[in-house]
Amino acid sequence: MEPGNSTHISKFLLLGFSEEPKLQPLIFGLILPCTSSLCLELLIILAASSDSHLHSPMYFFLCNLSFVDICFTSTTIPKMLWNIQTQNQLITYKGCITQIYFYIHFAGLDIFLLTVMAYDRFVAICDPLHYMLIMNPQLCGLLVLVSWVMCAMYSLLHSLMVLQLSFCIDLEIPHFFCEIKQVVQLACSDTFLNNMVMHFGAGLLGGSTLAGILYSYSKIISSICRNSSTQGKHKAFSTCVSHLSVVSLFYCTSLGVYLSPFATHSSQSSATAALMYTVVTPMLNPFIYSLRNKDIRRALKGFSGMETFTKGAFVLRLKKCMV
Repeated sequence: MEPGNSTHISKFLLLGFSEEPKLQPLIFGLILPCTSSLCLELLIILAASSDSHLHSPMYFFLCNLSFVDICFTSTTIPKMLWNIQTQNQLITYKGCITQIYFYIHFAGLDIFLLTVMAYDRFVAICDPLHYMLIMNPQLCGLLVLVSWVMCAMYSLLHSLMVLQLSFCIDLEIPHFFCEIKQVVQLACSDTFLNNMVMHFGAGLLGGSTLAGILYSYSKIISSICRNSSTQGKHKAFSTCVSHLSVVSLFYCTSLGVYLSPFATHSSQSSATAALMYTVVTPMLNPFIYSLRNKDIRRALKGFSGMETFTKGAFVLRLKKCMV
């Protein structure tokens, strides 16, 4: 294929884990069962929506995070599993651009929602008397809406910039999905602007949100330390530990991929490490929240019990009709 405009490109080749063919069945066998956690994410959304006790800002943001995690995982994992199963590593040009858009969009939403949830915990602990007044439904909806709009614009910018690139003969992406950095490196045309926007955007997005989270938790810790009640300290800490675990897991794995020396020198190692924040982290989120949160566990039990009751009532009515 001759170098030229990117519109002439028809397909890319996702190398993924092809360098280790013996590992592919193992990866497939490990990842496929993990997708069952997506059902738990959906159950959390349904349970929190059906339980009136969970109609609060914290669970509103948790439901949004669960939905984003489902979308984030669905952006890359189905294609990866399909490629391993069929031994077909091709992805169309349009499919690659689409994957770049949704990957950046939902990854950014994950970061924004974790930041918003940190602010929610900050208000709840540091100013509990005015919590419901500050975190009113209008503000909560506005925070989520702004997050969606900003991430949509940010991912659209990157996608449009990739569309302007021209690509060479070598169209092999050393990853299991169309990671934007790897795609840009394949271009024959000048990529200075793309790289500048990528680094500036990642620094601004990641740095500002991380600073917001750290600031919120510094205030939370300061407030907890001033609380003389041991029971109050334990209650305040327990409301934050789940969110803090998710934040630590997400940031440590994603920063580890891009900042560690082996990730920059070995594309195979980078692809393996990327599994952590694209697959493992979103799938661990529902377990972290559901196992540590009594309200979520109660809502899940209530929701499953409600389903059982509904089925029982339906069978009973059916028997009456038959009689």
